[in-house]
Amino acid sequence: MRPAKKSPRAPVVFTREEVQAILSKMEGTKKMMASLLYGTDMRLIELLRLRVKDIDFQMNRIAVRQGKGGKDHVTMLPQSLKEPLRAYLVKVKQAREIDLREGFGNVELPYALDKKYPQADREWKWQYVFPAPKPSSVLQWSIPTF
Repeated sequence: MRPAKKSPRAPVVFTREEVQAILSKMEGTKKMMASLLYGTDMRLIELLRLRVKDIDFQMNRIAVRQGKGGKDHVTMLPQSLKEPLRAYLVKVKQAREIDLREGFGNVELPYALDKKYPQADREWKWQYVFPAPKPSSVLQWSIPTF
């Protein structure tokens, strides 16, 4: 067997100061997303699939569903993001309640859960943490602008 080829370039890794400088230029949803990506080491697709029920504020952890290789795993919820994430979710929930009044609010459920639990697609715990920016045929509610 031959040894693996070495990568010609070393990966670029930002210093903490560089990350803070980048995050300080961001605000709202984008800042929350970037902070979670940096603080939890999640991949972007894992972050976009994150549901409210996957965040455990008491145990300071986040359940990542169908991560790399289709596997589930748990990652740490950084203490510094705990309160900002709670505040963000309050705003998302308020925006969702407006959408519910306008006839939107259903979310796509994994597997056959929609058949087993017909009303679950409207429950808060199943909603995406980072919903689509506008209503769609799959995700039928919009994200607030902060």
